[in-house]
Amino acid sequence: MSALRFLTAGESHGKALTVIMDGVPAGLPLTEEFIAADMRRRQGGHGRSRRQQIEEDRAEILSGVRHGRTLGSPLSLLIANRVWEDWQEVMQVGPFEGDVKRVTRLRPGHADLAGTMKYGFDDVRDVLERASARETAARVAAGAVCRRLLEEFGVAVHSHTVSIGEVTAATDGEPDWAAVEESPVRCADAEASKRMVRAIDAAREAGDTLGGAFEMWATGVPIGLGSHVMWDRKLDGLLAQAVMSIHAVKGVEIGCGFALTSTPGSKAHDVILPPEKWDGRPWRRATNRAGGLEGGITNGEPVVVRGALKPISTLSNPLPSVDLITGEEIRAHYERSDVCTVPAAGVVGEAMVAIVLAQALLEKFGGDRLEETRRNHEAYQKTIGPRGKG
Repeated sequence: MSALRFLTAGESHGKALTVIMDGVPAGLPLTEEFIAADMRRRQGGHGRSRRQQIEEDRAEILSGVRHGRTLGSPLSLLIANRVWEDWQEVMQVGPFEGDVKRVTRLRPGHADLAGTMKYGFDDVRDVLERASARETAARVAAGAVCRRLLEEFGVAVHSHTVSIGEVTAATDGEPDWAAVEESPVRCADAEASKRMVRAIDAAREAGDTLGGAFEMWATGVPIGLGSHVMWDRKLDGLLAQAVMSIHAVKGVEIGCGFALTSTPGSKAHDVILPPEKWDGRPWRRATNRAGGLEGGITNGEPVVVRGALKPISTLSNPLPSVDLITGEEIRAHYERSDVCTVPAAGVVGEAMVAIVLAQALLEKFGGDRLEETRRNHEAYQKTIGPRGKG
């Protein structure tokens, strides 16, 4: 088990989301304002619903931090539901007197049918509340804590939108991250960004939704995180699991991923450059088709992970479906929803990548307090180089 772990709890329209994090080293500078920046970024992006304007998510630190620094004890974070007053009766914890207004219209593509069958529910709300992507707000809060830790070791994690619907951005190397954050769809390609916005507007008018692809970059990652010795310690596998766990993600690739299946070996691998071309960092490559990972271990190049997000399953023009209770053919349930969440998915992807990399970093360098982890990291860095010079 990793020294760093986290749990989330809470329902979409419940009183709050909560996060418990264990294993964060003592002495890490951390504030609610730092976490708030990522919380705001998750709520942005063209194609989001009005709920993102109604509720301004903010994570309150309840424990584990004193005077702006972590204590080494578990962190607990609380993200209040700003419209809880409107949902108290529907989502109250205590027994409900009277008839409950059940949701029975099943939505194709959501957890509705599988969840109600698995847990024996006769009300889809018992599933949809937790299956909602609202849960990712808690992940982004946890990811922000991990981002803060990674920053201490020179690691930065970013994301950008690669495609929305049939519109694909031009990509060539590391994107301009400032341009990404200025784009309404978090896309560095200005022309593609405009076409993505138009595609989202057209889908909204048609009562439809759009998916796409988003990509995370982690730069400054040291050589040697992860391991080749056991399947569940391979870092590429852990990253793939983390990104695949994001709601509506149906595919994950590392580096050039699926494109390498049609590429000969002579053009698929990353040539190792001689020391005079390292530019101050050890063991540089001519390319980064492997996405910074070989044999389940980071190789010093940027870690690049891409996620494929299917269109949202809640449509304002609902698909044909069946009623859970009667089996009657009906239209699927509709509740206020987004049209496209690819820009937000990138922010969630950053959080998941940051969490996995922080876990791997602490596994490699250990330490109960930040200065101990830093000392171990610095000592290790001195051992990296050609073995004749190590």
